Amino acid sequence: MEAEDLVQEALMAIHTRRHTYDPAQLFTPWVYAIARYKFVDYLRREKASMRDLPIEDTKEITTSDNSGQVESSLDLKRLMAGLAPKVRQAIQAVKLDGLSVSEAAAQCGMSESNVKVTVHRGLKAMARLIGENRS
Repeated sequence: MEAEDLVQEALMAIHTRRHTYDPAQLFTPWVYAIARYKFVDYLRREKASMRDLPIEDTKEITTSDNSGQVESSLDLKRLMAGLAPKVRQAIQAVKLDGLSVSEAAAQCGMSESNVKVTVHRGLKAMARLIGENRS
């Protein structure tokens, strides 16, 4: 029941603070931050700590967090969305799906040299977008 209450508190906080979300930023880290603060508030209220947990439950709680992978995936999708469809398709085939240049060329309906150039230019465009987002 406590987990459901925490989820409800986090959802309410997200709803009541939705005006603070900046659409130019990633959504997931913003939600994680609110949920994390709600969890910390709960621990303070309950005066709980890791010492209060049975030893067999600690591995589940202390396992690594994959939020970095989720955020990276969201960043990649946002960057790829800014590319032309042919460029996106070529990068997907070569860099993400691991196809050879000749396989990607056949799949994309392009020459091998065109795939190489398209991927190179697409990666440069993505790097430029990353640079613009940092400043």
